[in-house]
Amino acid sequence: MRDVTPNTNPHYQDAQRQVERKIGFYLDLAAYVIVNSGLVLLNFLHNPCRPWVLGPILGWGIGLLFHALAVFLKNPGAQWKRRMIERELEKNNHIPPA
Repeated sequence: MRDVTPNTNPHYQDAQRQVERKIGFYLDLAAYVIVNSGLVLLNFLHNPCRPWVLGPILGWGIGLLFHALAVFLKNPGAQWKRRMIERELEKNNHIPPA
């Protein structure tokens, strides 16, 4: 039987969090492609002279772009946030800083 206790290794937790973020992005990307493909088809079949579908494609695409940037670019703020969390933990547990 597999060990089901969560791994407390911070590197493992960081890797797990990053994998979950990537999976979330890929699911959003799949929804974007599927829904917008349907909208393009609907636009082409019912009103080809008026490209109203560009609004949803661009609007949702901008959000998806920012999601991708947040997931795939190294976030320098993450280290800063981690240091702040460590300071709070040290303060609350009365552990002197290292």
